[in-house]
Amino acid sequence: MHGTLDSTVTGMDLARVRETFDSRLAAWLDSRRAAENQAEHPVRYAVLAPGKRIRPLLLLASWRAITGRTAGAQMPAHLAGVFDLAAAPELVHTYSLVHDDLPCMDDDELRRGRPTVHVVFGTPTAVITGAFLIPLAVLAIVRGASAMGLPDEVAGELVCTLMVRAGGAGMVGGQMLDLEAEHTAQTIESLENIHRSKTGCLIAASCAMGGIAAAGTPAQVARLTRFGEALGLAFQAVDDILDVTGSEEVMGKRGGRDAELGKATMTSLRGLAGARARATELIDQALAELEELPEPDALREIAGLVLKRDR
Repeated sequence: MHGTLDSTVTGMDLARVRETFDSRLAAWLDSRRAAENQAEHPVRYAVLAPGKRIRPLLLLASWRAITGRTAGAQMPAHLAGVFDLAAAPELVHTYSLVHDDLPCMDDDELRRGRPTVHVVFGTPTAVITGAFLIPLAVLAIVRGASAMGLPDEVAGELVCTLMVRAGGAGMVGGQMLDLEAEHTAQTIESLENIHRSKTGCLIAASCAMGGIAAAGTPAQVARLTRFGEALGLAFQAVDDILDVTGSEEVMGKRGGRDAELGKATMTSLRGLAGARARATELIDQALAELEELPEPDALREIAGLVLKRDR
């Protein structure tokens, strides 16, 4: 497995679910070609690049944790709308990557094993591509909620959950904090505050959205949210470790960028051993939130794979 989020241990075959998700996502983008016009090629290039799909998998696994159902290619058409919901956080995540890679930000030339969007299409097109993905994410939620027959207020809650955690109080705010923190001294507390916003918020949103779509109780959605928050911090801690120890060929991006940009990381503050210990501690915190959910097996497995991943 090598921590690549490929698994058949639980009732939810993560590799097969990811293949189904990718297939449905590509088909949806194909169906929108006439509407998107000039944005079609850079959007497809950015969105369909090979990735871990951790956020959609978490949404689908969280939905399973409440409903007991496994998302798959043969599921009823109305339930298959959950794949559209799962596309929404992935689209927002992709937007963040496109903009993070820009010359005025992290200035990266490699992402997911191939040249970044601004390298291929130019910086202005990359900026527009990133911005384009935000309303596309909202459309994915509307489409999925409609297919599933979810009430309008639930669809609105799904949109708000994603947009709030992707915005100034979440991911975008975390990106700003990350920029301001470059070449400045950080504590573990301030660093994790950045990570909690920049990485953890969107992962937590994915988990919460799965619970909301599954008609989970407020207590169940809260547990899924806390699971996602802890998992998000662990995910970033592992990212920091891989930035030091990982292979560019395996990761699909250049390592050592955090040090070049003067960013504090879990490894720079605690060392490799300390960062690994913190990641393990956070995974344990995340798993504790799953104990009272009906079918948490897939979420448990994803948490374990996040800790062991190599990319």
